[in-house]
Amino acid sequence: MTADPALPRRRDLAFLAPLFVFMLLAFDLPILLMLGWSVSNPGLTLRHYAIVFQVPVYVKVLGNTGRIALITTVVCVALGYPLAYWLRGLAGWARLVGLVGLVLPFWISILIRTYAWIVILGNAGVVNRTLQAVGLVGAPLPILYNELGVTIGTVNVLLPFFVLPLYASMLRIDERLLHAAASLGASHRAIFWRVFFPLTIPAVAAGAILVFMLTLGFYITPAVLGGGRVPMIANMLDMLINTFPRWELAAAISTVLLVLVSAFYLVSRAIRTHASY
Repeated sequence: MTADPALPRRRDLAFLAPLFVFMLLAFDLPILLMLGWSVSNPGLTLRHYAIVFQVPVYVKVLGNTGRIALITTVVCVALGYPLAYWLRGLAGWARLVGLVGLVLPFWISILIRTYAWIVILGNAGVVNRTLQAVGLVGAPLPILYNELGVTIGTVNVLLPFFVLPLYASMLRIDERLLHAAASLGASHRAIFWRVFFPLTIPAVAAGAILVFMLTLGFYITPAVLGGGRVPMIANMLDMLINTFPRWELAAAISTVLLVLVSAFYLVSRAIRTHASY
């Protein structure tokens, strides 16, 4: 008796069906509801999107969020690339200790880490007290409750998200390429800039896009370290939902954010696809 060749496929579909239903209800349905709210008033309308781009306060918050996300991304790239390269050069226990130090912040709540920065950056914090003690400044520097404080806290949280994928990409680079360049007489600087660095560009671009997308939706760090003076998209959504409330307008802003994140994701996919050829 011949077995039905479609039986394994049906069995696989039966196993995957509960997961598909869960994803549909937990992820896709809320997004569809959000899209529906963004164009209802209660009839079909684009009025809420017009408000987002016409009211100065919303445009300012969108621009402010984009600027902080861009600065955070640039700082993460500037700090993260040397850190990942340094980790790659370690071996044995030194590499293990370095990786543990990098992932250790994941074991601590983001809220606790954010409040810790108040102790460090406040007027009576570690940084200002040290600067005043050595005579570099006569008065506390305004580091906290502004964009600088928010950027510092955001970089602290997101830096590992850039370093870890980049470090993994660096480990996959074939050492024989570097040895071949050295055997041809290339200097260490030439090997880095003409061989090693171009091979890491796709990982750098993907990591930078990841950091940028995560910063767009940050809530806790801007709320705590910004002190209500650095409004970002997530904080504005919280007010529109819990304070006013303006669910339709919040849905429109969320849709705009979703479109931006999707666009950056497609850019990341294009970069990885181009690098694979």
